[in-house]
Amino acid sequence: METDRPDGRTPNQLRPLVCSCSILHRSHGSASWAQGETKVLAAVYGPKAGTKKNENPEKASIEVIWKPKTGQIGKVEKEYEMILKRTLESICIRTIYPNTTTSVIVQVVHDDGALLPCAINAACAALVDAGIPLKHLAVAICCSVTDSGCIILDPTKDEEEKMKAFINLVFPNTIVSVLPEGSLQAGSEPMAHGIMTSITQGAMSVDDYLHCLERGRAASARLSEFVRKNIELKSTSEASKAG
Repeated sequence: METDRPDGRTPNQLRPLVCSCSILHRSHGSASWAQGETKVLAAVYGPKAGTKKNENPEKASIEVIWKPKTGQIGKVEKEYEMILKRTLESICIRTIYPNTTTSVIVQVVHDDGALLPCAINAACAALVDAGIPLKHLAVAICCSVTDSGCIILDPTKDEEEKMKAFINLVFPNTIVSVLPEGSLQAGSEPMAHGIMTSITQGAMSVDDYLHCLERGRAASARLSEFVRKNIELKSTSEASKAG
């Protein structure tokens, strides 16, 4: 079942993607991520010594601070902080720098739909830019379900408001680790077809959920390729400067 979209995209078509790294000079790593008109900046500071109360000092801690475009942080933004924290902790190798805290600041520049996936993608790119040891990369996508049961990917804000339900999905990019040179390789699980995070809003049937997973997984392959190309370009550029 197909549906017409206001911007002319097909149901499976993502908005144009733009990712830039090392855009902030005072942070240890930074990245901007845009999908269409939705844009998020992420900055990484650390790791710095010490962990906060209730954190395990034998592991590195991840702190996420969400900054909305305007106004104060609310309940939804607090939930986004927690989802981001759990997602980033799942991809970071937290045993390499125990009893440290890495802060990830997420600044919303503009929200035109699929905001949380954009923030996750920006934060992951910023962690790579900062050289934080990762088990693997991750990519996030939003899938939504229309009243007629059509699945559409990467909805705009207007589309989100008309959907009966939508789901934010995070998939592992690859099993390849992103480690500092000389580090011990961490044990990696066969996660290429797994799912790391799944957040649903609204009511959807089991069939709708499974269809969203199928469409989201297919889209994650395209996102993964985009992320890898951007990171490879950055690595090649840095290698040329060093040479």
